Amino acid sequence: MAPEALLEHIRPGTKILVPVAGCEPPTLLDMLDAHADQLEDVRVYQMCTESLRPYQMGEYPGKLTHHEFFLGGGSRKGHANGTSELYPVNFSMIPELVRDHIKPDILIASVSEPDEHGYMSIGLGADYSVQFIGNLPIFGEINAKVPHSFGQNQIHARQMVGATRSDAPVLEVPPLLPAEGSAEHRIAELIAPEIEDRDCLQLGIGKLPNAILAMLKDREDLGVHTELMSDGVMDLVECGAVTGRFKRSHPRQCVATFIMGTRKLYDWVDRNPVVYLDAVDRTNDPFLIGQEPNMVSVNATTEVDLLGQAASETIAGRFYSGAGGQLDFAIGARRSEGGRGYIVCPSVTRDGASRIKVELGTNSPVTTHKNYIDNVVTEHGIARLRGTDYSTRARRLIEVAHPDHREDLYRRARELNIISRLAE
Repeated sequence: MAPEALLEHIRPGTKILVPVAGCEPPTLLDMLDAHADQLEDVRVYQMCTESLRPYQMGEYPGKLTHHEFFLGGGSRKGHANGTSELYPVNFSMIPELVRDHIKPDILIASVSEPDEHGYMSIGLGADYSVQFIGNLPIFGEINAKVPHSFGQNQIHARQMVGATRSDAPVLEVPPLLPAEGSAEHRIAELIAPEIEDRDCLQLGIGKLPNAILAMLKDREDLGVHTELMSDGVMDLVECGAVTGRFKRSHPRQCVATFIMGTRKLYDWVDRNPVVYLDAVDRTNDPFLIGQEPNMVSVNATTEVDLLGQAASETIAGRFYSGAGGQLDFAIGARRSEGGRGYIVCPSVTRDGASRIKVELGTNSPVTTHKNYIDNVVTEHGIARLRGTDYSTRARRLIEVAHPDHREDLYRRARELNIISRLAE
């Protein structure tokens, strides 16, 4: 079918659901944008959108608009422009939000080539979409570049109302590493020794997670239960450091809800039974996460206050991302027998302002509650907060702040009685 066949399923007020990140169908979205003048109040719902199209920038008000669960490189610009909407929601809660409140009319996704049985997969994800397989009209964009991954993301041809073919490039993210001696590299050097044989890992993507994963090749029998799988996980499986032998759920498999990385990773994922993609309300369920022993969660933030609250969604008061799964895994790691959670950030911004603050900045909502944060890590050390009173945690956070800011942080903490006189 031509991409325009999708228009037969679009009516005024149609709500279109798109999976996370690289699972988006670029040809179908380009077609919708090109035909936006023919549409009426059509809404696209997506997460971690890396592409950018005119409708995201408000070119077609009342005709085609963008609505986001977590800002990506493309959707970030539209939100800053005031021409798209952002939902406050944890990743684990998006399936319920979509099912019970948004109530989409159709799902569109990039899918792999059908196998001999007629099955395709949403190759790079399962996320919040798979609950609608068999329960919602699906229009696919079949692309030979999309791997056929295994898990809950299987779609049979009979379950689709239509499909088009495409050879569009699939989103790739190179596995960059931080410069030696940088704050991020030093943080990785602090966290890597904390990870032991048989630990079960959750890390994201970016220079810091990549650096940590690269430092774990001498470990044995690591497991992976994460929301995002990157090239670093593949490398640890290939060198034998990750086996998953001691996982309680899906032993000997790496569990994730979406994949982002390079072509090498996507080729490795293709029909690889060691990779299992599950719905995000399972991968990110704190109670299921907590059933894995020795769960280690590492997530980045942009600022932490002296109470131990992390604001991870904004930079200088402007939204940069979203809640994502940070709180899901912070709670899950705390529930895990032997589990540990790490919230990480360089001690200062590029302008030299402290990321360890007495109070969070204006329009910087709390992402991870003070009661669930376990450890905060900067290049100056690890502030271990579990089991501490306010005075102790404030002192420990000040100790990992940049030396130029410690005196002022301590003075203001005393003025506000965050650090009590008993602690003097």
